[in-house]
Amino acid sequence: MSFFKQNMAIDLGTATVLVSVGKKDVVIKAPSIVAVKDGTNEVVAVGDEARSMMGRTPFDITTVKPVQNGVISSYTITAHMIRYFVNKAIKNPLKRIFPPDVIICIPSKTTNVERRAVEQATLEAGARRVFLVEEPLAAAVGAGLDISRPSGHMIIDVGGGTTDIAVISYEGIVTSKSVKVAGNTFDETIKNYLKKKHNLLIGDSTAELIKREVGNLYHGIRSNSVEIRGSDIITGLPSERVVTSEEITEPLIETALPILDGIHAVLEETPPELAADIYGKGIVMTGGGALIAGFDELVRKSTGVDVTVAEDPQHCVVRGSIQLLNEMDASKKSKYAIRK
Repeated sequence: MSFFKQNMAIDLGTATVLVSVGKKDVVIKAPSIVAVKDGTNEVVAVGDEARSMMGRTPFDITTVKPVQNGVISSYTITAHMIRYFVNKAIKNPLKRIFPPDVIICIPSKTTNVERRAVEQATLEAGARRVFLVEEPLAAAVGAGLDISRPSGHMIIDVGGGTTDIAVISYEGIVTSKSVKVAGNTFDETIKNYLKKKHNLLIGDSTAELIKREVGNLYHGIRSNSVEIRGSDIITGLPSERVVTSEEITEPLIETALPILDGIHAVLEETPPELAADIYGKGIVMTGGGALIAGFDELVRKSTGVDVTVAEDPQHCVVRGSIQLLNEMDASKKSKYAIRK
């Protein structure tokens, strides 16, 4: 029977869902978007197909993001979305007879009510057992940090809806803070900036393109430009603009200030011995938001501590999660702070 049993990790992000199965790497990477019929919650499309429908659907179909700021905003739709990805990840019909053990990543300050909602949605999606792991812990493992020793590590996981900041030692979180400023917030900043300064309305995908191509969080780090298209507010007609790194640096830095405040708050709560470890080892950044140019330098200058962006930071959480679940399965118990 154990031959057919699957271990599955799901990083249920605000912007993106990542899934890893067994010993495999990431097998699914898709937007956390669902298209539903109004009034019935009947699911029409999930993931990439749903994203392609945004702004292009009939009046009776709405595209929604069921996870907002790391929290389930629609329980029923989230359960549908999880079920869709579970079925898509496990393609062997015989193995579907034996439900998988699933580990789900959650923000560090998730409430008990939110935890139960995530667990119940995953059970209804077909999981045999559900385990929850806090995102900073999974990110640290996925980034290759050895958290098994009584030595301090600081992790900053910049996701789509939340930024989780934590100090980890001896297989657990010592102190942490979750800030509701992350990748999506930077996208909104870019959209608002273009609306005010260029009288241009743009969509989410264009804002993400600007963030990726010219986004900058420290003066002088980047000097790029990108030509984008949107709707002119005054004329209502399609229009083009050129956006530069220099002009959006200051708005993005202002947006990042709550994250910097959160980092300082966690450092102030860190015991002196662990703080000394962190100053010696530096801070590790994970998550897609960590890839914004100059983010590491901004944190470095703000704290006086060296900062490193993990290799392939977008996948650290899901890779760390599946590693934790596989180790737990082998040893019959969790070495880390995983809650069932």
